[in-house]
Amino acid sequence: MASRLYAWARWMVRRRRWVVATWILLLAAVGGLGATLHGTTSTEFTVPGVESQEAQDLLKEKFPPAAGGVIRIVVAAPEGKTVTDPTQQKALDSVLRDAAAVEGVVAVSQPTKAGAVSSDRTIAYSDVRFTEEAPEVPEEAKEELAAAVQPLRDAGMQVELGGSAMLPQAEAGGPAELVGVVIAFVILAVALGSLVAAGLPLVTALLGVAVGVLGTMFVSRFVEMTGTATVLALMIGLAVGIDYALFVISRHREQLADPKMTWEESIARATATAGSAVVFAGATVVIALAALVITGIPFLTIMGLAGAVTVLIAVLVAISLLPAVLGMFGERMRPRRPKRKAQRENRTAGAWGLAWARAVTRAPAIVLLAGILGLLALALPARDLRLGLPSYASQPETSTQHRSYDLLTKGFGPGFNATLITVVDTERIPQDQRQGTVTQLRGALAADKNVAAVSPPVSSPSGGLVVMAVVPKSSPDAQATTDLVHRMRDRAPTVADMGGALYVTGQTAMAIDVAGKLGDALPLFIGVIVLLALILLAIAFRSILVPLKAALGFLLSVGASLGASVWVFQQGHVNGLLDVAAVGPVTSFLPILLTGVLFGLAMDYEVFLVSRMREHYEHSKDAAEAIAQGISRSARVVVAAALIMVAVFGGFIFNEDPIIKSIGFALAFGVFIDAFVVRMTLVPAAMALLGRRAWSMPRWLDRVLPDVDIEGARLPALASAGPAPGRDPETEERRADDRAAARL
Repeated sequence: MASRLYAWARWMVRRRRWVVATWILLLAAVGGLGATLHGTTSTEFTVPGVESQEAQDLLKEKFPPAAGGVIRIVVAAPEGKTVTDPTQQKALDSVLRDAAAVEGVVAVSQPTKAGAVSSDRTIAYSDVRFTEEAPEVPEEAKEELAAAVQPLRDAGMQVELGGSAMLPQAEAGGPAELVGVVIAFVILAVALGSLVAAGLPLVTALLGVAVGVLGTMFVSRFVEMTGTATVLALMIGLAVGIDYALFVISRHREQLADPKMTWEESIARATATAGSAVVFAGATVVIALAALVITGIPFLTIMGLAGAVTVLIAVLVAISLLPAVLGMFGERMRPRRPKRKAQRENRTAGAWGLAWARAVTRAPAIVLLAGILGLLALALPARDLRLGLPSYASQPETSTQHRSYDLLTKGFGPGFNATLITVVDTERIPQDQRQGTVTQLRGALAADKNVAAVSPPVSSPSGGLVVMAVVPKSSPDAQATTDLVHRMRDRAPTVADMGGALYVTGQTAMAIDVAGKLGDALPLFIGVIVLLALILLAIAFRSILVPLKAALGFLLSVGASLGASVWVFQQGHVNGLLDVAAVGPVTSFLPILLTGVLFGLAMDYEVFLVSRMREHYEHSKDAAEAIAQGISRSARVVVAAALIMVAVFGGFIFNEDPIIKSIGFALAFGVFIDAFVVRMTLVPAAMALLGRRAWSMPRWLDRVLPDVDIEGARLPALASAGPAPGRDPETEERRADDRAAARL
């Protein structure tokens, strides 16, 4: 691989103007398509084949009005008054008449007639039902309805909007995300020692992300996808794009410290060595994200493919556009410091890594045991992991969705926001038994210990479908509500015996079904990812024990990140610091998404660290020294890369969308733990215990696996004047590093 990338990079450098122009034209073309021909993104996370979705499809087919999206107007009377006072009632009636005139509205309920007034008569609500399903209700209709309720606010009433059609879109690009990019630039400037060199990774990464995200927006015209897919593509593409460019530029400037190295040769060698690791690491991220296809869940498949394509573009940018841009800068990328000063600074930076490696490998068993126990302690909260989708309680406290949730809870109890829809297909029940079956079912549901109320049955025009609303006593995110849904579905055989079919749907039931489906898919997905890690790393490092160690470390990182996510979002710790509006279950697709993304990123650091160790081992055959020199030479760039990813992902923690917030936190925490605890600490400790055995592989397996050169061992040798008699340059450099480490 390295030899081909070497020739590829030289070709890119010689045609650098054409390469840069091609990328700019590609950005213009994709940007034009994405900006002008993009589709609309969905706010719902649906899973075909689950019961709640089957019920929605049945309603859409046989009872379309009941399948339409709803915007719930929630009103609270001014202090000392009630919503049924003549003045308040007159204003409310006028607003509801205006709401009925909004395009697409098919029905508007009257609070007093529908029993939608609280017992103290201070809070009421009206359901505005549309012909379109919730995700398809146009923004223009929402804005028109929001304007129609303004007279109620002018009259002193509090008015908030909720309902299935008010799910907000996930968005990115706010100040918090920009702060993450600024922090990344500062880290790049420190790591590379040049503002120009620090700016290049940002520019190339932003170009790659723009192509990926705008391309995703264009594809949304033909494929249904959630807004989270584009935000995830932005999040991952930006992080890996900066990191991959950093690895190549760092190697390039390190080589240019030697005045004998020409800039063209340096670009080719940097692309061949660091670029090989980028290609290999990027391939693992792409495969891991694309592997989300095996879950069989459409929205997660699209999310994974969008992220995978963006990462693939980041890799292509790193091995094509970046060499061309470096070629345009030429000698200006060479460090300006005199060679001796540069060597001293590099040794000081390497000495920190060397000192750390010596400390970790001095008592590797103790370090390994302490690290594993610490990570297991972080993972302990994951034992209580509950999956779900965020309710309106998780929206920002200033949002109308959150305020409507609070008003309904105050006026009608915590379970009102968890209303479940029971759908009974009675077409095959004998005509004379239909009413009795439905009445018996309603009585049984009302008698449940966690049911507050059951609405009167509403029949479709044909009479073959009956709908009842069931209001639990517990909130949408409570385990008691999940148990209630299961008990309701346990009554399906009784209805089936009469010839009918019973379904339970609604937003709460849909969230429960999605969580269950994703939970079932998680073990298989983790198994596939671990197997993938073993195969890829065995090919890269010609070893059995290195892949096993890497896979176990990856599982520890995932466990620690999930444990931290449960501790924050489910158990409610540090909510004020992270601006978490309400505790609740962990986002249902977070564990699978975290597993896929963190696997790829963990393999990045594994490849960059261990490839340096193997490179030294191939020359010296000294396993202990290979660990120390591998850490010494790669520590600074790996630490910088990890900090950049933590900064980029961490910026999304302060996004208002609760799903984006939880993903940003889980990835930032997971990358931090994996880079600094697992890769920089546990990996050298484990390698020290394994010794030479770490690099062993059965001969039969060595013959079967393809030989991939990611260290550049087959690159053409550099012309050199040769070392001084009796002196080995590598030995002298190692002794200098040892002396610097001893001083520290």
